[in-house]
Amino acid sequence: MVAIPTDGANSIDRDFGARLSSRGRGRWMVRLSALLATVAALCPAPAYAQKAKIDDLTDLSFGTITNLTSDARMSESICVFSQTDNYNVRATGSGTGGLFTLSNGAATLAYEVQWSASSGQTTGTILSPNNALTGQTSTANNQNCNQGPTASLIVVLRSAALSSATAGSYTGTLTLVVAPE
Repeated sequence: MVAIPTDGANSIDRDFGARLSSRGRGRWMVRLSALLATVAALCPAPAYAQKAKIDDLTDLSFGTITNLTSDARMSESICVFSQTDNYNVRATGSGTGGLFTLSNGAATLAYEVQWSASSGQTTGTILSPNNALTGQTSTANNQNCNQGPTASLIVVLRSAALSSATAGSYTGTLTLVVAPE
C-alpha cells in the first residue's frame, strides 16, 4: 500500500461582524484591507504545488522460509519522483503503533525496513517506524518515471526473529509516504 500526501494551503477562517453605515464605510474598508494584508503576510506560502510520487511498488512474498539461521532479505527497485529533487520517506507498519510486524493471527514476526536512494541495492539505511528519513535525492525528472527506478526498498526478516517464530503464514502491510523537502 502506498500513501501519497497532498499538501494544501494554510487558511485562517474568521467571522468578521461589521455594522456598515454610509458614513463609516470608507474607514471600515481600509481597516478590512489592512487586516487581510496582515493575515496574508503571516500565512506561509502554500505547498500544494509540490508533488512527490512512488511508482513500481509490488507485493513482496518471501514464500516458505526453511533456513531460520540466516536473515531472509528481499529488495525492490522502485521510482520516486519529487518536484523538489529532495524528498523524505516515512514508513509505517501494520503492527501496534505502526511497528514493522507481520502477523499470522496468533503470533507476530518483526521485520526491518531499509531504504536506499539508489536502485538495485540490497542494503540501505534502516528506517524507524513513523519517522521520516530526510535528505533523499531523486534522479527522476518526471512523475511518469520513464527513466526507470531511482530507489530501493529493502525488507529483512532477521534470523533471531525467524528462529523464535512459530510456524505459519504471516502477512502485513507496509505504508510508505514520500514528501518533497
